[in-house]
Amino acid sequence: MSEIDVMPDLPFALFKKFHLPLSIAALLLCISQTQAQQLSFRKTQVGQEYHFQYQWLDYTKAKQTMSFNLNQEGLFERFRSFKTYQKSYAQKTILKRIKKKMQQTPIQGVQIFYRQQQDSFFIEAKGSDSSKVAEAYQTLALLEKEVRQQYFEDNYYQAFTNHDQVTGIKVDHVRIANDSVLDLKPLKPLILEHVSIKNIRKVTNYVLGFVQSIPYNPLESRLTSSGAGFNPPLQLLWENQGDCDSKMTLTASLLRALMPRIDMALIYIEGHAFIGINIQGEPGEVTITHNNVNYLLAEPTGPALLPLGTIAPESELAINQGHYIAQDYHEVLSAQKAETSVK
Repeated sequence: MSEIDVMPDLPFALFKKFHLPLSIAALLLCISQTQAQQLSFRKTQVGQEYHFQYQWLDYTKAKQTMSFNLNQEGLFERFRSFKTYQKSYAQKTILKRIKKKMQQTPIQGVQIFYRQQQDSFFIEAKGSDSSKVAEAYQTLALLEKEVRQQYFEDNYYQAFTNHDQVTGIKVDHVRIANDSVLDLKPLKPLILEHVSIKNIRKVTNYVLGFVQSIPYNPLESRLTSSGAGFNPPLQLLWENQGDCDSKMTLTASLLRALMPRIDMALIYIEGHAFIGINIQGEPGEVTITHNNVNYLLAEPTGPALLPLGTIAPESELAINQGHYIAQDYHEVLSAQKAETSVK
């Protein structure tokens, strides 16, 4: 049984840390659909870049190929700061930053005491004036929230509450997807050689087939694994494997590179993740409405070759029961980035 760090909406300094047990089994997608098949994969170093070659069968059983170069910065440097979330290390870092800020702007007439115990820390304010002590606690609570959020942003993590209202820490897939777009630029003209950007369905299905054919690596519990097993998009291509969160993020990043202004959503259910795209669905296809935007759903994970609008039975059941969380991915690329993407 694992534990996740629960973050109650209370002033941090008062404040015990609570934990809720959570055990989430990886969702097994047993689907009687055509299975994705990667026929070959090769990578070779060419100067300061690496050359990738893929060959796979799409959902019509047609053979597809794609070759491209990726630079070493994108492969090895882009997410160097990203690492498995370690609660103890995170708490020590956050406490250190709080201490530094309080030293820079001390509260007159109040003494601040810090204590760390295992994976939690406690802050106590003492003084003869109770109003100043109360004010100090308010200041500390706001400071802790600010410092914690900055730590998450620096390391590509975010607080996340699942459909059962259990809160923990997960990878910030939206930021990682967006920060990967330019690195995936070499794939854009190759994809558009096969499908017209004017046909969003064909573009999306081509991307889905490519990602679905990449070997699948099971997802560890999203909230208890602390990001272990997650591969950012280029790392996924390098290792030629990924879990559903990783494949969802790669798909979102590729679609953003191709269609910088299209609205998307990342969809989370227990033990699984997929994507929603803001285009019109057809009868029988699976859609959701989130924040007044309609999304047609798609399964990037594989090994089932499911076209846009068709998702696994387990996924559809979770959607129908409302057992999911949708996270908007509406960010439009800046003018500089948009120039390098399809308008």
